[in-house]
Amino acid sequence: METPARSWAKSFSWRIVGIVILGAITYWMTGSWEKTGGVTALFHAIRMVLYYWHERLWEKVAWGRFRHPLDCLPVRKDLTPKDYEIIRSLLDEHRYSAKEPEYQI
Repeated sequence: METPARSWAKSFSWRIVGIVILGAITYWMTGSWEKTGGVTALFHAIRMVLYYWHERLWEKVAWGRFRHPLDCLPVRKDLTPKDYEIIRSLLDEHRYSAKEPEYQI
């Protein structure tokens, strides 16, 4: 899961690329720095906000993600032998603790 700050940073950095491209195209078509600035600023302000919300909505979609078998366990400082047993069984169940195959060379 991403923090909102990370989503904003990604949105902002991607918009910088878009600003350069749209600015160049708009200036090439209009020949006016004033029109270029207005169109580019408005377009990218709208796109940045839309991208942020698009990213936040996708964070709620579980489809296409891999979940670690231990992410259901609460994080605690000191583990009991029972905790280790539960962890080992979860890892075994999802084949995370399977032994390395023995290869013949």
